Amino acid sequence: MYTADEILHQVNAYIDHLPYDRKPESLYAPIKYVLSLGGKRIRPILMMLSYNLYKDDPERILGAACAIETYHNYTLLHDDLMDNAPIRRGHQTVHAKWDANTAILSGDSMLVTAYQQMLETHNFQALELFTETALEIGEGQQYDMDFETRMDVTEEEYIEMIRLKTSVLLACAMKIGAILAGATDEDANNLYRFGEQIGLAFQLQDDYLDVYGDTEVFGKAIGGDITSNKKTYMLINAINRANDKQREELGYWLSATDFDAKEKIDAVTRLYDEIGIDRLAQQKIEYYFEQSRKYLDAVNVPEERKTELRKYAAEMMKRRF
Repeated sequence: MYTADEILHQVNAYIDHLPYDRKPESLYAPIKYVLSLGGKRIRPILMMLSYNLYKDDPERILGAACAIETYHNYTLLHDDLMDNAPIRRGHQTVHAKWDANTAILSGDSMLVTAYQQMLETHNFQALELFTETALEIGEGQQYDMDFETRMDVTEEEYIEMIRLKTSVLLACAMKIGAILAGATDEDANNLYRFGEQIGLAFQLQDDYLDVYGDTEVFGKAIGGDITSNKKTYMLINAINRANDKQREELGYWLSATDFDAKEKIDAVTRLYDEIGIDRLAQQKIEYYFEQSRKYLDAVNVPEERKTELRKYAAEMMKRRF
């Protein structure tokens, strides 16, 4: 059995040694750049830990695991372009370092490269799941965009959006790992649900940490969701649960076009505290984390083989500390 750290080392070494021998170099240099920026590599680690529940040679599926990572980074590249974000992981984004046209074309090539890597599994079931997941992620991104102009987004709609935009790729990674290891359909489906639920908890924790996190621990500035009026679990529930006075103040900050960022962050955070949004979010995070455990419990392998996966999932949820 491999540890998550050992798998991370394998994934990074594999990505570092990917050949880029196609031309023109100007098309592939941004792809190499994006993948070289690192990251937590959560999705390939989950895929290989899932495979490792059944077989002891997870290095055999490094190509498929890195297909998932390539696809994930393709979505980030295009997200950064759509958001006009200048920085990712402490470095310039592709459209900032090169230009928007390069970001579009190199991103498209990343998508095709991910499919090329996944095709090497010669497993139609894995490819079919990967394709369905890619469609769902696009749907989630569109919902997220649609929410920008709506003030009536419900909690249920938001949960479905983050399930599509974030959770299904974690779930897909785990199920493909199980499929490639020859797991039963029941186990593969339980691992999918595990990944889906942990993904929901992980994204909701992102919402929480953007308001209540420590910049040094979280890895990015706090309050960005507040200043941009992003429809998060926090804001949606604040709007729906506020009293008249609180709703009026929230409305003021949401409609303000000229404001001091710190003042807005402090004011909205205070409203969240008054309404009880911090406790509500923590309860929801814990709910999905507990749900994920139930699905992992149902996976039919000896308990000792689940130890590393349980440990890794717990570590994913410790970013608040």
